[in-house]
Amino acid sequence: MLQRLQPKDSETDLLFIGTDRLNYFNVAWNSETNQLDTVEQTIEDVAEQYMRHSQSQNKCLVDPTGKFMAMHLWEGVLNVFRLPMRKGITTKLVALDQVRLTELWMKASTFLHSQTGHPKIAFLYKTQTDQEEARIAVYRLTKDDNRGNVASFDPHRERELDQVISDPYASMLIPVPFREEKRYHVRNNEGAKAHLGGLLVVGETLITYFDSLTYSRVSSTLQDPKIYVAWTEYDDVHYLLADDYGRLDILTVETTTESTGIVVTGMAVSPMRFPDSSAYTSRASSLVYMGDDMLFLASHHGDSQLLRIDIDAQVMVLVKTLSNNAPILDFAIMDMGNREGDSQFGNAFSSGQARIVAGCGAYHDGSLRSIRSGVGLEDQGILDEIQDTKGLFTLRSHESSHVDTLVVSSVADTRVLRFDSAGDIEEVYAFQGLTLDMETLLAVNISDGRLLQVTPKSAVLLDSESGVNLCSWDAPSGKAITAASANKGWALLSIDGSSLVSLNLHDNLAAVLRDTSGDESSGQPDQISCLHAARDSPDIGVVGWWTSGTISIVDLATLQPLHGEPLRQTEDSASVPRDIALVQLHPPQVSGPTLLIALEDGNVVTFDMSMQGYTISGRKSVTLGSSPARLHVLPQEDGTCNVFATTEHASLIYSAEGRIIYSATTADDATYVAPFDSEAFPNSIVLSTDSHIRLSHIDKERLTHVKTLSVKETVRRVAYSPTLKVFGLGCIKKELIHNEEVITSSFRIVDEIIFQELGKPFIFNTSTSLEMVETVIRAELPDSTGNLAERFIIGTSFVTDDDAIEENDTRGRILVLGVDENRQVYQIVSHNLKGACRCLSTLGEHIVAGLSKTVVVYNYVEETTVFGSLQKLAAYRPASFPLGLDISGNIIGVVDLMQSLTLVEFIPSKDGSRAKLEEVARHYQPGWATSVTNLDGERWLEADAQGNIIVLQRNPEAPTEQDRSKLEVTSEINIGEQINQIRRLHVASNENAVVSPKAFLGSVGLSETTINCWTQLLILVQIEGTLYLFGEIAPKYQDLLLTFQARLQDYIYAPGNVSFNLWRAFRNKAREGDGPFRFVDGEMVERFLDLDEAKQELVCEGLGPSVEDMRNMIEELRRMH
Repeated sequence: MLQRLQPKDSETDLLFIGTDRLNYFNVAWNSETNQLDTVEQTIEDVAEQYMRHSQSQNKCLVDPTGKFMAMHLWEGVLNVFRLPMRKGITTKLVALDQVRLTELWMKASTFLHSQTGHPKIAFLYKTQTDQEEARIAVYRLTKDDNRGNVASFDPHRERELDQVISDPYASMLIPVPFREEKRYHVRNNEGAKAHLGGLLVVGETLITYFDSLTYSRVSSTLQDPKIYVAWTEYDDVHYLLADDYGRLDILTVETTTESTGIVVTGMAVSPMRFPDSSAYTSRASSLVYMGDDMLFLASHHGDSQLLRIDIDAQVMVLVKTLSNNAPILDFAIMDMGNREGDSQFGNAFSSGQARIVAGCGAYHDGSLRSIRSGVGLEDQGILDEIQDTKGLFTLRSHESSHVDTLVVSSVADTRVLRFDSAGDIEEVYAFQGLTLDMETLLAVNISDGRLLQVTPKSAVLLDSESGVNLCSWDAPSGKAITAASANKGWALLSIDGSSLVSLNLHDNLAAVLRDTSGDESSGQPDQISCLHAARDSPDIGVVGWWTSGTISIVDLATLQPLHGEPLRQTEDSASVPRDIALVQLHPPQVSGPTLLIALEDGNVVTFDMSMQGYTISGRKSVTLGSSPARLHVLPQEDGTCNVFATTEHASLIYSAEGRIIYSATTADDATYVAPFDSEAFPNSIVLSTDSHIRLSHIDKERLTHVKTLSVKETVRRVAYSPTLKVFGLGCIKKELIHNEEVITSSFRIVDEIIFQELGKPFIFNTSTSLEMVETVIRAELPDSTGNLAERFIIGTSFVTDDDAIEENDTRGRILVLGVDENRQVYQIVSHNLKGACRCLSTLGEHIVAGLSKTVVVYNYVEETTVFGSLQKLAAYRPASFPLGLDISGNIIGVVDLMQSLTLVEFIPSKDGSRAKLEEVARHYQPGWATSVTNLDGERWLEADAQGNIIVLQRNPEAPTEQDRSKLEVTSEINIGEQINQIRRLHVASNENAVVSPKAFLGSVGLSETTINCWTQLLILVQIEGTLYLFGEIAPKYQDLLLTFQARLQDYIYAPGNVSFNLWRAFRNKAREGDGPFRFVDGEMVERFLDLDEAKQELVCEGLGPSVEDMRNMIEELRRMH
């Protein structure tokens, strides 16, 4: 709950906040500390145990004078507060009373504008829960002129207005302010006209206006029925209304001026449209008019929008879109280093390498979104006609202060593109004497207005003004230059990988040659695999060797080795250096140069280098992919360098807080990268792919990057097939056809890379009833020839009238769909059910289905390529309603609507006996579970509807059968958001890691929060839109981090001074914990980095590790998300 309060004579507003833990408090912005400070003490509602929650959403109301506030929290109860006017106490809320209401089922409520100073409040309510109606009641809030005593809200004596609204679906109240300074109230209201200043009641077909003095009414009928969901005031006679389908209307109160004042004659509604005549915005959850014709549309169903409106022309223009991933209904994980099947075992987890593909939004705002954390690239231009690039080099033309020339090398030739100050591009066919009829290995500006070009045949120094060849060095006859690198003093070349050449750029390319075909120490033949001339240390170079797997630091003047370093950690290792960069990654005052080496196996090894003695130390290795990376140096303005590593998962390597950061980027298709600081495109880069070249700008910070495919339907379920390289989507579409709502459900597939829909949707229209998709999975099942084939399995339900259902009616289906070579979906199996199919999984070649009141194991038989059947093998009846399944071996974990987790073992048929499902263990505490997954062995992770996450463990070695049948809670925490899906993540573990990532958790609103627990990491999706990361703390760090979290609570400020233990404690209707149990909240421990050094020392005092050690550990955790 959020509500703005405006204290008297205060320049700063207050923000009133209410939490689901029943804490209520005010906060104010502190401009000196740039944070929210809690004002006065926190109010706690102690009556919660004895009251019933309000049927409508909790609501806070403030009267137009800002003196009173009322809250609807419980059914039939109104809490009233006063904001004092006396100077010095205007920020303190004073509780006046808690009064009982006879209006139990509230639809809407609001304060009215008053000219008498007596606050009035209006309720729109109904008297029965099972029958739709709308009644309006108005009361005075206080009994007397002192306004210190709250009215008793007696419907017989104090109700000023009590009328039935003709439209029973009315659901919105809008207070209308007075325009006149003073109106005189007369006793005889009969025949009085409705004047401006009152209340609008908005329904689906009718809008009714009441004068707040005489309660005279005026009604107007809507031309088309509308379900309005949000409103805001533009001025006293114009109001903006948003409906359930994303349309925006202007409501005008029509008036005329008479001798008695401004009289309301009716209401008119007109649609707002975009300049292209389209009428749909995101579906609004709230509207805020910001003045100056600017409207903010906040949406829980899609992206929020900032609109510029013109009510006279009835036109709106989109100014800005604020991305919103809520609600996340389902998601899949991909791109974790490889995608060989669902298991996705691959490289060790690296920040930003995970890609979450989620079904986001609802109905018209529905979309499929690829969500990643990393450094984004903002594209500024694309050259589509240039393909198969082998190198990119950026140059300055003569006397130019900025880069203005791009040299593009390919196998057969070299192309030159010139950029003017306005960004216009021209291809030139002669430039400063460059050789353009062959591949260019290197092109670079050097001192004294000269230009160096290296081709496979020669190295040439050119005069940049005249293009004259100043001097050159040719490769030996019959040989070719295969690699080249240069700094401001030397050029380092490889000749056929067997000879190393150093050219002095200040001495007419005087050459030093060294034969490297044999290793001097072992006498074994060796070849150059890569080389690099150090940018900031112009007298040294680094050379990598194929056979020995070593690197050598050499003196460029003599090519004599200064230091050698083996890269292979074991004798059977085949690590080979494939690219090298020696750069000043950290600021010079922090550290010396850093040596980066890209290896054949996709790892990047880094060393700290000392320029005294040219020694290297501090070896670290990071996996960036499965193929060797290319390292591209990007100089920065402060004298440091970033390194762009191009591989199948491109990464930006840079320094932050004295540490090397490997951040994923959105340029996975990049092959070559070069800096491009031009006049028209400052601080940019140019990068090539296999199909084009583009100019981009690198974001300064790591952000969440989202790629969206607008589906315009609710993407309720997502399944990923790595074999077919597609996503299977279960969708629900809602549309208006001739003012009638039509809902359809379908299944469709989308390409994994380009997010393009493939083939035609598979529509569920085999019944006269509405069939809804409930669950979608992918599986490998035996086809008609006995070979495993990729299939999508779908569970559905039929939405029918309960009174019209007959005993043998079909209430759901299980469908098995295939995808043909044209990527078109076709049906193989349609199996009718007597109940809805809510969840599916596979057990080997069997299909496990969670039906309305049963868990069933089916045998799948595919008789032909287009026909198959399901044969029931075994069934188990849970306590009520199965909502989720996960399988480990022959054990099926079933989460029930009310009875938490049950483990059921599938026993195959043997010796003529039938297959069966037997319960082996259960969690005996009640829990309203939503999802489950197996962590490993006997450990299971469960999420429930109250926002709790618990880890359950079975002990099969317990001495008694009773103990073996129990699932014990080993960890629990409340994250305050409901998780509706859990996806397990499989990545290779790093034995030295503090926390091993195991999964992501997702909900409706996106925020970056990490929860690390001692169990495995996995992905949970939640209906609030947040993505969480769940990890396993290494045993030796568990006590340390738990103790560290407990100590940190005393030094972390929380708005309202809410206790961390209270906030994260397990809570449901059966019990409430004292705090998180064996869980570490990553968001909490990361706040350690925000403390000043003195507080950090107090937290770490007696803990063991030093402050620096703990800082490094927490920074490592932060880089995980």
